[in-house]
Amino acid sequence: MVSPEVLVAVAAALAGLGLLAWCLWAGRLEVAGGWGEEEEEEEEGIPFIAEDGSGHCRLLCKPSALAQHLVRSLGRSAVLGGGRWLWPRWPRLQMLRQLLKPPEPEPAVVRELLQLPDTGLVALDWLVGPRGAAGGGRGPSPVLLLIPNAAGKVTGGLLQLGLRALERGFVPVIFNRRGHNGCPLTTPRLQPFGDPGDLREAVTYLRCRQPAAPLLAASEGSGSGLLLAYLGESGSSSHLAAAACVSPIFRGRDWLEAGMPWLYEWPLLLHLKRGLSRYVGSLAEAVDVDGVLGSRSLRELEEALFCRTKSHPTSWEAYWERNEPLRDADEVAVPVLCLCSADDPVRGPPTRSLPLELFRSSPFFFLLLTRRGGHCGFPQGGPGRCWGHEAVLEYFVAMAEFLRAEERRKGPPRPRRWGGPAAEPPVFTWQRSYTR
Repeated sequence: MVSPEVLVAVAAALAGLGLLAWCLWAGRLEVAGGWGEEEEEEEEGIPFIAEDGSGHCRLLCKPSALAQHLVRSLGRSAVLGGGRWLWPRWPRLQMLRQLLKPPEPEPAVVRELLQLPDTGLVALDWLVGPRGAAGGGRGPSPVLLLIPNAAGKVTGGLLQLGLRALERGFVPVIFNRRGHNGCPLTTPRLQPFGDPGDLREAVTYLRCRQPAAPLLAASEGSGSGLLLAYLGESGSSSHLAAAACVSPIFRGRDWLEAGMPWLYEWPLLLHLKRGLSRYVGSLAEAVDVDGVLGSRSLRELEEALFCRTKSHPTSWEAYWERNEPLRDADEVAVPVLCLCSADDPVRGPPTRSLPLELFRSSPFFFLLLTRRGGHCGFPQGGPGRCWGHEAVLEYFVAMAEFLRAEERRKGPPRPRRWGGPAAEPPVFTWQRSYTR
C-alpha cells in the first residue's frame, strides 16, 4: 500500500520533470550572454588547460610559496581537464542532476549525536566502508568534515564526495545542524545562517576523538557560509589543517534578497518546511509557526525563523551583521580553496557575487574558477562522477605534502623546558549522547 506522502512526492517530481522538459524545449535554460560578459575577470589568474582543450579554469590567489606548490600539484593532475557534458550551456540542468541523483552505491552511515551545552543536539554521520590509503599511508588517516547546504539537505553530490574521500583513505563525516536531516530538535532553537557555535563544538569533539589525525573540512553551496564564518571567528584556533568550499555563497544577505532559480529554491524550501513541521509544538514557543510554514521563499523563511522571534526580535540588517560569512575573513588562518563556476545560476554573476579582492589580497584564499560547471555540478564522464570532487581531494593531498615539507625544512619542534608552564587540557562542553 503506497502512502499519500509518497504519491504526492511522485506527482511533484513528475510535474517538475514535465516543466523541465518544456523549459529545455523552449531553450529557457540557456545562459544569457554566456561567458563573454565575465571574460575580462576570467582572464585574471593562472590558467589550467587540458591537453584536449576540454577543461579550462583559472586559479586566482596572492603569490606565495603555498600558491606555487598548489599550482605545481594541480598542474600535474589530470582532474582539472573536466569532462564531456552533453549540455554544457544548461547549468540549471547540471544543478538539478546534482540535487536529485543519488550516489552509486549508497554509502553506509553510522550516526552519532552530540549534546551541546544548552541540551541541543547535532548529528555526525560517519561514512563507513572499504578505505584506501591517503597521502601514501603515512600517519593516521585525515578526518574530512562535510557540511551540507544551509537547508540541511545531504545531496547525492555531497555523498559522492564522501565516498570518493573514503576510497582515497580519508575518514569522511557529515555535520548535521539541529533539526536537519533527521537530527532531533530538542530545543526551540535552530542554527542561524552564519552562526558557527554548534560547528565549533563538533570540531572540538572531533579533535578530541582523533587527536593525531589531520582535520579537514569541505562544504557545499550555501553551507559554505557556516564554514567561512567558523574559520573567520576561530582564526588560528580552528583546529583545521585546510578547508574547501564547492560553489560557495559568499554574501548571504545579497544572495537571499536577489532570489534564485525556482528549480533550486522550491525543493529546498519544501525540504525545510517538511523538517520543521515535525517540531511545530516546540517551535511555537519561539516563532510564529504559521508564518514559518507559510513562507514563499528562502528569504521569508530565514526572516520568520531568526528575525521575528517572540523573545528576541531583531531587524534584517542586524541579523546579517552577525551572520555574514565573510564578516571576519581577515582573521582566516588556514588555506581555503573555493571552487566556483562562472555560469553558476544560484550564486549569480561572478562580478557581483565573487569577492575577487579577497583572493588577490589574502594568502589563505584560493579561487579555482571554471567557465562551466553550474552549481555544485562540475560533471565528468561516468555515472555520478564530478571532477570538482577530485580537485578538492587533490587539493587536500597537496596541502598535506606542503605541510610535511615545511616540517622537514623547519625541523622538529623544540621540547618544552622543565619547569615551564604546563599546557592546560582543553575544556569541552559537549557530551556524546548516543550512537545509532
